[in-house]
Amino acid sequence: MQTVAVIDYGMGNLHSVAKALEHVGAGKVLITSDADVIREADRVVFPGVGAIRDCMAEIRRLGFDSLVREVSQDRPFLGICVGMQALLDSSEENDGVDCIGLFPGAVKFFGKDLHEDGEHLKVPHMGWNEVKQTVTHPLWHNIPDLARFYFVHSYYIAAGNARQVVGGGHYGVDFAAALADGSRFAVQFHPEKSHTHGLQLLQNFAAWDGLW
Repeated sequence: MQTVAVIDYGMGNLHSVAKALEHVGAGKVLITSDADVIREADRVVFPGVGAIRDCMAEIRRLGFDSLVREVSQDRPFLGICVGMQALLDSSEENDGVDCIGLFPGAVKFFGKDLHEDGEHLKVPHMGWNEVKQTVTHPLWHNIPDLARFYFVHSYYIAAGNARQVVGGGHYGVDFAAALADGSRFAVQFHPEKSHTHGLQLLQNFAAWDGLW
């Protein structure tokens, strides 16, 4: 049976992610902060919620910045929400924070005065929104284009490499909802909270060989 390591650095909906993975039959799901267990896993999930400064402080304290660079190279790797944002070069949150830098680009604030068509948009962006599949990818298997996923975020990703954007979202501004590069895939939304389509994405991840 394959193993899926859900990285525990104290910042994430770890149990809901783990339960969703178990529900789709992903294999033996391990919530762990043990670097050796993570290295030995067949697949790795990197979730996250909360302020990026606190997240990055714990990631660096535990040495998970280098560990994430290592394990995401040679096996299927999935970043979720702040776990996705932590993979970028930097974030505007908390007066500016350097991140892991696996994907070029920056995490930017939606702003306090976000409008569209004369309507004021609340920040954080919270709730269901469409994701435009900009590139065919194995993790989109059996998920229709413009499927709706559940988002909760005040900061969005401005990708530095348009070719890595495999899913786009819009909330006042266009933003990268999904990024991919080799065996790395990352989403701004919460698949574990996104019902049928989110579970399908996790099922696709569990079956994915990491090639793209």
